[in-house]
Amino acid sequence: MELRHLRYFLAVAEASNFTKAARRLRVAQPALSRQVQDLEDEIGVDLFKRSPRGVTLTAEGKLFLEEVRDLLKRADESVNKVRALARGEYGELHVGYSPSPTIELLPPALAAFQKAVPGVKVLLHDMSGGEIVEGLRSGTLHLAVTPWVIGEHYPDVEFELLRSYPICAVLAPGHPLARLKAIPFEKVAAEPLITLSRKDYPDAHALLERMFRPLGLKPRIVLECDSGSSVVTAIEAQRGITLTISVLKLVTGKRLQYRPLTGVTENISIGLARAKDGDLTPAGHKFCEMLRKVSKMVSKLRAA
Repeated sequence: MELRHLRYFLAVAEASNFTKAARRLRVAQPALSRQVQDLEDEIGVDLFKRSPRGVTLTAEGKLFLEEVRDLLKRADESVNKVRALARGEYGELHVGYSPSPTIELLPPALAAFQKAVPGVKVLLHDMSGGEIVEGLRSGTLHLAVTPWVIGEHYPDVEFELLRSYPICAVLAPGHPLARLKAIPFEKVAAEPLITLSRKDYPDAHALLERMFRPLGLKPRIVLECDSGSSVVTAIEAQRGITLTISVLKLVTGKRLQYRPLTGVTENISIGLARAKDGDLTPAGHKFCEMLRKVSKMVSKLRAA
């Protein structure tokens, strides 16, 4: 039994006439009659009562008509979904991300993407850097929007730069260094630092150690937190300062003070990460393109 047999049966049932159905299907009437007869022989029941005036459905034919309509509807829907998937207009997209560092890029890109492609369900996964790499490797993530420490190398993960931000000092409003417009890095080196946990963010700690190495010092870390919100709370409680990127002002507003550093040139890069051998769907490619457009737009606004 093939789908065309079912479509032939449906046409005859709706027209109640082989000749009219054949005309609608643009097939020869004798051929249509043979196909329907073959279908009845395969099922083992008569679907039609035939007469010179046309055909009527038997009880079995009426039941079969309901099933065929539903089956053909599902078949058509399946074909449409597969075609939409191939066009990048349907499916699920699993995206890993780091919430605070990506706030300038990810929310506007996601909003624009969902407006343009409402048939794709984007599932965001808030993860640490290590979890993102493992998610890309295992295939549980299609792609990620994440910070990437320059110099770190994962041979099976590729990274595309979207934005690069200089590192700055983040302090409580009452901190003495907040009076300065720019802070020499030597002064920061003497301050207690609050960081994200070394276990979950080893790349960030490697970056800190690289920054402090020219001074012959190690970072004076007094507290490691499991989330960015915990870092913010600890800074507000004046337990120390942190080194990060100024885009986080979009998260904290005036709760904290952000000051540029002098004497260092390290940047934090934000971009797209994905497995080199991964099979990125057309929807994934469209989402990446939307992120690129938003990145260019942000760059133009900052340059204006």
